[in-house]
Amino acid sequence: MGMGRGAGRSALGFWPTLAFLLCSFPAAASPCKILKCNSEFWSATSGSHAPAADDTPEFCAALRTYALCTRRTARTCRGDLAYHSAVHGIEDLMSQHNCSRDGPTSQPRLRTLPPAGDSQERSDSPEICHYEKSFHKHAAAPNYTHCGLFGDPHLRTFTDHFQTCKVQGAWPLIDNNYLNVQVTNTPVLPGSAATATSKLTIIFKNFQECVDQKVYQAEMDELPGAFVDGSKNGGDKHGANSLKITEKVSGQHVEIQAKYIGTTIVVRQVGRYLTFAVRMPEEVVNAVEDWDSQGLYLCLRGCPLNQQIDFQAFHANTEGPGARRPAAASPAPTAPDTFPYETAVAKCKEKLPVEDLYYQACVFDLLTTGDVNFTLAAYYALEDVKMLHSNKDKLHLYERTQDLPGRAAAAGLPPVPRLLLGALVLLLALLPVFC
Repeated sequence: MGMGRGAGRSALGFWPTLAFLLCSFPAAASPCKILKCNSEFWSATSGSHAPAADDTPEFCAALRTYALCTRRTARTCRGDLAYHSAVHGIEDLMSQHNCSRDGPTSQPRLRTLPPAGDSQERSDSPEICHYEKSFHKHAAAPNYTHCGLFGDPHLRTFTDHFQTCKVQGAWPLIDNNYLNVQVTNTPVLPGSAATATSKLTIIFKNFQECVDQKVYQAEMDELPGAFVDGSKNGGDKHGANSLKITEKVSGQHVEIQAKYIGTTIVVRQVGRYLTFAVRMPEEVVNAVEDWDSQGLYLCLRGCPLNQQIDFQAFHANTEGPGARRPAAASPAPTAPDTFPYETAVAKCKEKLPVEDLYYQACVFDLLTTGDVNFTLAAYYALEDVKMLHSNKDKLHLYERTQDLPGRAAAAGLPPVPRLLLGALVLLLALLPVFC
């Protein structure tokens, strides 16, 4: 397809747009005030107040004001993806316009809303904005992979490893040349180690003539059916329709189609918390600038070993009639006695008759959170696998196929090929003959 590294930022076109689209979220929802900074920068650089092309001093003043605002809110914005994107964007623009860091700043102005409507009716997208059409010209059909996150939380990686993790706070799920996905997990119960996804941010990066940079954000009790600027497609470019968002069920189920990178994303709110599922070509999955810096890209590498919960040990301690939850020393979080083991099993069996890892995740979540909505979270996660996974033989995962990835990688040791291992065994066996 020749996608290469063409997904870099178009800073001048994107940052005023990002400023507007993020400012539509209420700042009171978070102590981080980056939305206010974005709004003020937008108001200073758009509409009738926009600096002329040759008015670099005024534009630089607006950038310095923007930078000052981000520094003031830095302490409360740690881990916020929109904040870090803004900081990098400011640096890019300062460099492009040769702005000095010291100098006058501008006063924020009230922003003027853009005209209603967007360009989502356009249908004649260029071929490069349709991944499969472009890909088939150069190679066989692309190989698609799946990643999902749900419940307390459970992660299925692009390589079909299934893990139960702690990962409290903000973590990157996907971070490649075309999009970033970050989740924030918060405690389900006060003082409990059980966490679930309460916030999700997806940034689709500017790509050639296909899409402008777009941001989607969802939080507990807020699952929008549009990007945060109110649009439902990729902006004003010729291939804008190659990125579309569809609200399947209001406030509960959103689907995002990014045809220009062959990607489908499903976001749900089940009970109070969010679930995430994606179908993505391997070429896009592996489109990473610096592999050494991708150690926390959860969908690709899995959760760090120190963040994983021993799923098998937990079930060994809870299976069987009359079994009790593990003691406090267990690696799994505990919750008040809301569901006996037998009740949790019965409730999960209603939705998940196959005793695979999704069923076991359901039981785990009911025992650790006491929230029956986690039954539906596991059920819908499996339904999304059925829709998104390209290999129908791998829909169900079982403990006997479970692996904890990263152990060899964590030790810096590559897997030993079987042929080399066999040769080593043979050599050891023959040593007495030659010695």
